[in-house]
Amino acid sequence: MLDNMPRGTICIEDIEMGMVRYLRKVITDEDIEKFAQVSTDRNPVHLDDEYAQDTIFEGRIAHGMLTAGLISAVIGEQLPGHGTIYMSQSLKFLAPVRPGDLVLAEVEVTDIVIDKRRVKLDCRCIVNGKKVLVGEAMVMAPSRKFD
Repeated sequence: MLDNMPRGTICIEDIEMGMVRYLRKVITDEDIEKFAQVSTDRNPVHLDDEYAQDTIFEGRIAHGMLTAGLISAVIGEQLPGHGTIYMSQSLKFLAPVRPGDLVLAEVEVTDIVIDKRRVKLDCRCIVNGKKVLVGEAMVMAPSRKFD
């Protein structure tokens, strides 16, 4: 995994509009198998090559929530990072992610409410320059005053 910044915490007092953090990860067969095991989602479109060939995807795809989990990783590890509390997340899946794809997961600060410690984040995942997932998250960021 390649992150653009070290993992840790950015407190609400230090968050700025337009801040962006990201990570890149190649989705592997092992990732898909582990996600299926943990989530108990064993849909054959994710696990069975022969079955998946006969679907609209014409091959296996990663679980959408596996891809979305990369957004969670950026939020929980980088922006705002450790101590962040997820409040809401919207997601729109635009294209499949396949085993071997390099996913760029990015979050960008679009609104800050300092007194409530709220941060709104634009979220996106990109494969080969194409958006495969978009959404918006609302989180409560840690504060030097309270945490």
